[in-house]
Amino acid sequence: MTNTHSQTGLLVVISAPSGGGKTTLCEQLLAKRPNTVRAVTCTTRPPRNGEKDGVDYYFLSRSQFEEKIKAGEFLEHAMVYENHYGVLKSEILGKLRSGKDVLLSVDVQGAESIRDTDDPELQAALVTVFLIPPDLETLEKRLRKRGLDEPAVIEKRLSMALEEIGHANHFHYVVTSHTVAEDYERTLAILTAEQLHQSRVRLPSYERK
Repeated sequence: MTNTHSQTGLLVVISAPSGGGKTTLCEQLLAKRPNTVRAVTCTTRPPRNGEKDGVDYYFLSRSQFEEKIKAGEFLEHAMVYENHYGVLKSEILGKLRSGKDVLLSVDVQGAESIRDTDDPELQAALVTVFLIPPDLETLEKRLRKRGLDEPAVIEKRLSMALEEIGHANHFHYVVTSHTVAEDYERTLAILTAEQLHQSRVRLPSYERK
C-alpha cells in the first residue's frame, strides 16, 4: 500500500466583537500550530520603524492599491483612518497551495466579503469561526479591563457587539469564549475536523499483492 494521503491548506477566518478574544485566539493558533501562518496585508500607510516590506505588510502607494482594487486582486479590503488595507488573493492562494493553513482575523463585514468570493479554490478552503462572549456583562468586563477606551466608547462597542452577534449564524462555527485555553482547544477541534473532511483528503492508493 502506498500512502499518498495529503491535506489542502485551510483558509481560517476568525471574527468576534471588539474585546471578544479573537486577537488572543489568533496568537495562540500561530504560536502552537507550526503549519498556521498569517496572510501579509497590503497597506497604503507608511512603514513604521523596524517594519519590513513583505514581512509586516506590503507597502503600496495609493495608486498601486487602487489599481489592484480595479483588477479584483483583493479578497477583502477596507479604508481605515484614511489608509487602505487589503489581503491579496494571490498571497493566500500561494500559501494554501504550499499546504499551509492561512489565518485571517477580520470584523463581521470583512468576513462577509470573504464569504462572497467567487474564487472556487478559496471557497473550498474557507472555514469561518465566530467567537462570542457568554454574555454582555463578560464582554463589558473585558473591555474595561483592557483600559484602552473611555466609558462612552465602551458603550458604543457594546452596542456594536449586539449587532455583530446577530451575524453569528452566517459563520460555519460559533465558539462561546470562556478561557484562553478553552477557546484554543475548541477551535483546534474545529480545524482538525475540517482537515479530515473527505473533500480535503486524498485517499491512499490501495493495491492487493
